[in-house]
Amino acid sequence: MGSIGQTKINALFGTGAGQIGLSILRARIDPSGSAASNWVTANWGLELTNALNARSANPNAIVIASPWTPPPPMKSNNSSVGGTLTTSSYANYAAYLESFVNYFAGNGGQLYAISMQNEPDANVTYESCSWNGASIDSWVASLTTGGAANPITAKLMMPEAEGFNTMLSEPTLNDPNAVGNVAIVAGHLYGTSPSYYANAVSKGKEIWETEHYLSPAGNQPSIADALSAAREVHDSLVTGQYNAYLWWWLIDWNPGNGTTNYGLIDTNNNPTYYGYALAQFAHFIQPGYLRTDVTPASPASGVYLSAYTNSNPAHFVIVAINTNTSAVSQPLTIANGSVASLTPYQTTSSGGMAQQSAVNIMGGQLTYTLPAQSIVTLVQ
Repeated sequence: MGSIGQTKINALFGTGAGQIGLSILRARIDPSGSAASNWVTANWGLELTNALNARSANPNAIVIASPWTPPPPMKSNNSSVGGTLTTSSYANYAAYLESFVNYFAGNGGQLYAISMQNEPDANVTYESCSWNGASIDSWVASLTTGGAANPITAKLMMPEAEGFNTMLSEPTLNDPNAVGNVAIVAGHLYGTSPSYYANAVSKGKEIWETEHYLSPAGNQPSIADALSAAREVHDSLVTGQYNAYLWWWLIDWNPGNGTTNYGLIDTNNNPTYYGYALAQFAHFIQPGYLRTDVTPASPASGVYLSAYTNSNPAHFVIVAINTNTSAVSQPLTIANGSVASLTPYQTTSSGGMAQQSAVNIMGGQLTYTLPAQSIVTLVQ
C-alpha cells in the first residue's frame, strides 16, 4: 500500500482519545525482485516503515503479510497478472516468502504470519495468481516433503479466497502431509457472510477474516453504514468465531473516477462512521483478549451483544449494537460479581465515540439504555 506516514498511522493504530486503536496491519509483498539476489525491493522498505510506525503507535500491534503474486519468473505466464506458480518454482517460492519474513525480522518488523496468496480465485487485471484447492495443497505439502523442516518460519496463512471459499482450503486441511504446515485459515467476505468453519477449527487452526469493505448506502457513510460494519464484525467474531477481523480501506481515497473509496479515517485523519464502528471493537479489544458468553444470550430484538475479557490487566468489555430506530433498555448480567462498574462509549447519528458516566453494577445486574441506532461499548 506504500508508506502512509506516522500521523495517519497514529490516527489508525493509536489508542488515545479520537484514535481507532487498530492492532493488526496487513502488508503487501511487492514482487518486483525476480531472483534471490534482488528479491528485496524498495517497496518492502515502505511496508516495513508502516509496520514500525504501527508498533510505535500501538505496542500491541501485530503484522501479517500477503503476496498478490509470486515474482513473474516463477509463473507460467512470466507476468504479474494471472498465470499459475510453476511446480518447478515451489521451493523458490517458499524461499521468497521466507526472505520477506527474514527482511522484516532483521529490521525490527517481526511478522506474526505470512500468506501464500491473496485471493487465488479472483479473475482480475491487477497483480494476481490463480490457484485451486489441489495446487494449494500440493505447494503446502511440498514444504515438508521427505520430512524436511518447513522453510517458512512465520505462521503460514491460506487461502485468502475472495468469498471465503472453503473448497480452496479443504484439500490441505484433509491432507496429513500438508495440514501441519498451516497455522491460519483466512478468507475475505466479498459476496458472502461469516460462518463457522468446523473442519478448520477441528484441525486446531485460527480462522481470520483478512479483507473486506462496505460501500455506503448513500453519498457518504452514515450511522446506518456504521451499524452495518459493526454487525459484520460482530457476526465474524460471534457467528463465525473468527480470531481476527481486518478492514480493507484504511484512508478515504478517490482514484480519480469520481468515486471515493471510504476508509476508517478521512484525509484529515478524522475517523469516519466506519472508523467509529471498528473503534468500538478495536479500541478496547486488543490481542490476547478472549470472547466470552454474554447474558442474556437472546437480547432485545435488533440488539446484538458480545463480551470480551483479558486477565492481565483485568478488563471486561461488552459491545452492544442497537439497530432499532428507538432506544432500547437492555438488561445485562455480569457473572461472579467481579465487575463493579462499566464506562460506556457511544457512537450515534452524531458520530464520535463519546464517553459517558460510569454505570454501577448491583448484584451482577444492570440495565442500560442503548440510544436509537447506536453502538455502545461498556468497558471495565
